Amino acid sequence: MEVRRSTEKDFKRIMEIYEYARKFMAEHGNPNQWGATGWPPEDLIHADIASGSSYVCVCGGRVVGTFFYCSGKGAEPAYHTIEEGAWLDDTPYGVIHRIAGDGTVRGIGSFCIAWAFEKCRHLRMDTHGDNKVMQNLLKKNGFVYCGIIHVEEDNDPRLAYEKLEKRESTD
Repeated sequence: MEVRRSTEKDFKRIMEIYEYARKFMAEHGNPNQWGATGWPPEDLIHADIASGSSYVCVCGGRVVGTFFYCSGKGAEPAYHTIEEGAWLDDTPYGVIHRIAGDGTVRGIGSFCIAWAFEKCRHLRMDTHGDNKVMQNLLKKNGFVYCGIIHVEEDNDPRLAYEKLEKRESTD
């Protein structure tokens, strides 16, 4: 599998993958995170592609997954305020959002996280409280629960997670 930046030629396929992901989430106890609003909206995906922050996973010449990735200090404005906890580190970080696969290839989530961690050794992600599949994926991939954040698209709080490169102790 390989990761590459999305292009407008990928748009239709990306939206098919998100449609599959909404059904998958609903079938696995998470009908509200994306299903209630038909998230993500087409204009957001077009903007992600235009900004160079949309990526696809390609396996055997076919797009099988997609995600958003960006990095930098304050990369995600919703992460400026965290409740019932704290971030582990305030250095610049990478953000992964809207990660989804089409169901034909196992391990896309872990693959995307590993790809992003190679780019930035400090990652943050969030997920809906009902999204047990994503919570398990994050824990499996070394993320630590940090607290609650809020997003603009709905009123449901999100569970915030962070992963840092292990550092050697100096004491």
